[in-house]
Amino acid sequence: MMKKILYILFALVLICSLLMGGCQCDGEIPPPPPSGEGVLNLYGVDPYTLDPAVSGEATSHQYVVQLFSGLVRLDDSLEPAPDIAQSWEVSQDGMTYTFYLRQDVSFHDGRQVKAEDFKYSWERACNPQTGSLTAATYLGDIVGVGEVLSGEREDISGVRVIGDYTLEVTIDAPKSYFLSKLTYPTAFVVDRADVESGGEWWHSPNGTGPFKLKQWDENQLLVLERNELYYGELAGVNSVVFWLWGGVPMNMYEMGDIDVTGIGIAYIEKVTDETGPFYLDLEVVPELSFFYIGFNTAQPPFDDVNIRRAFSLAIDKDKLVSLAFKDMMQPADGILPLGMPGYNEELIGLDYDIDGARELIANSSYGDVSQLPPITITTAGWGGLISQGLEAIVYQWRENLGVEVTVRQLEPERFLYHLQEEKDEMFYIGWIADYPHPQDFLDVLFHSGTDNNYGEYSNPEVDDLLERAGVEQDSSLSLALYQQAEQLLVEDAACIPLWFGQNYILVKLYVIGYNLNPLGFAMLNEVSVEPH
Repeated sequence: MMKKILYILFALVLICSLLMGGCQCDGEIPPPPPSGEGVLNLYGVDPYTLDPAVSGEATSHQYVVQLFSGLVRLDDSLEPAPDIAQSWEVSQDGMTYTFYLRQDVSFHDGRQVKAEDFKYSWERACNPQTGSLTAATYLGDIVGVGEVLSGEREDISGVRVIGDYTLEVTIDAPKSYFLSKLTYPTAFVVDRADVESGGEWWHSPNGTGPFKLKQWDENQLLVLERNELYYGELAGVNSVVFWLWGGVPMNMYEMGDIDVTGIGIAYIEKVTDETGPFYLDLEVVPELSFFYIGFNTAQPPFDDVNIRRAFSLAIDKDKLVSLAFKDMMQPADGILPLGMPGYNEELIGLDYDIDGARELIANSSYGDVSQLPPITITTAGWGGLISQGLEAIVYQWRENLGVEVTVRQLEPERFLYHLQEEKDEMFYIGWIADYPHPQDFLDVLFHSGTDNNYGEYSNPEVDDLLERAGVEQDSSLSLALYQQAEQLLVEDAACIPLWFGQNYILVKLYVIGYNLNPLGFAMLNEVSVEPH
């Protein structure tokens, strides 16, 4: 985990908190949240959904992974490890997986989890009526999933229940990343009776994770309580309280209202001051994330590679990272972030070159910027306030190319789940790894026809390299093919790589075991809170 599809910059959360002023809802006064020892207090915003089959972004995932679980999980090294499946076997051809489930796993209500529950959960996720935008990406390698997604049949032919605790899964080709895909929430198990109770059943989810949902008062608070029936490591805290839209997180941290907070650009000098009060609380965590500008390559003017390359050459990334992000990001020449298998130190990027950019426009099918059609870039946000990074990019295009680009904001939920139909000529987004494999970036985002290829980019040569890399059993040869594909994507300006991210967080010294991983989330059952 985690996909964190279309990552929203932390600054947007701060903006909305300021605009809403810690919004409170009218109506019945909710019961007070837990307090005192054994309680972890965090800042949060409302999830868009808690349905694992539908959830496709970071905001919802931070809750979903605490409430639900699947056959496998990623361990501390981000390798697939047993979860509800205690073990598995893989056929000699690498295409059939036989999972052996633990017999001590139950849903929150005590009902035992069996192999049939997984078959139901996956078939429901792939059913068109569920409306999942992630099922094809994360379950699509399983034989028969395509027919369910298209509505041709209801059952997945490649999933067989062998016994109460044995599940056989057949995929369409040997793929080294298949197990990693099953760590994504789309593959989590759900309770059929809970789902079929109707409505927004996930407001009272009967999951299998280390926490249960005790309370959710929209725009106010969300409370998780320890699941005493959990089959794994019981949570070290009794409750986790998320204060939804509770104010400016840094202010709440200073006042002691929350125990952990992310750090935005406005506070970076304050927290990195070695003589200041926050330095001992500061943790800097590398993140496998990639921020970029996507092109709608199916429409003018970005169906012309010269225009795409020109817009890329006109951005001074080093200056942006220094001034707009205060060096909290790393400039990106390519797509695979530092630390990702296949990261290529020798990759040749498109460097900042104003004269080269203008020459490309002159050699394009348009000949001059005056002949370009109107250009709009789509982004997520509220209230007309855009990120400093995007504001600076638009300014550089104006200064360096003489092109005026309009910014159109969409409310985050609309942006996150409807970008395919909502996108304009460009879009400003990011991606955080679901698992540490180049397939999760290069293939998922840029292979022709994939659900997350929002720019509709298509290059047969790239597709061929990605397909060969995906089934190549020799790891070094596979990574070399991925690197070739990445170099072609950069040269063809499939997108504009901007920067790779890292997380700056403050954690109170009495909070033990809060470990934010390179995928950007922490498993809260590993956390304990000492008396303070």
